[in-house]
Amino acid sequence: MYYAEPVAKLINELTKLPGIGPKTAQRLAFHLLRASKEEVTKLASALLEAKDKVTYCSICYNLTDTDPCRICSNPGRDQSTICVVGDPKSVVAMERTKEFSGVYHVLHGNLSPIEGIGPDQIKVKELLKRIQENEITELILATDPNVEGEATAMYIAKLVKPLGVKVSRIAHGVPVGGDLEYADEVTLAKALINRREIG
Repeated sequence: MYYAEPVAKLINELTKLPGIGPKTAQRLAFHLLRASKEEVTKLASALLEAKDKVTYCSICYNLTDTDPCRICSNPGRDQSTICVVGDPKSVVAMERTKEFSGVYHVLHGNLSPIEGIGPDQIKVKELLKRIQENEITELILATDPNVEGEATAMYIAKLVKPLGVKVSRIAHGVPVGGDLEYADEVTLAKALINRREIG
């Protein structure tokens, strides 16, 4: 045992976070131990508050502290155009472009038979129900430009086409194999503007 038990426990918990290896966890732990009790309390409080107050929007399934979320309940948004994304981080990325004035639908994943993720594990049924119950004119598929994202987009396009809704895919200004959250605003804006219809 190299560390006092509480320090080892803190490092162990930090390594459970995505992208945090043992060395980064150690660095973060020592940073927190050097910080004032007030700073650590603020961090702990923010974590607990986010966990207690943040939920999923009952319409679009984005993260929110109000239901429906601020985008779905905004009368200035075009409710007839839905941008379909894989996760909440992609909503933030699309919003940064300031080019999209519609609403979103968050799938919470992509189809991946290898990982056992099928249509029932993501919010496809909810999307179809939403389209059938509302006057939707266009569906913009903005899933990540990788194999899983492309498969998901094609699957949704085939399901939605018979419903008479225009289905488009964001243009590939976004690099293939990349994640939307890492794309810059200009690239995402161009991809959104140059989207193409599928099918």
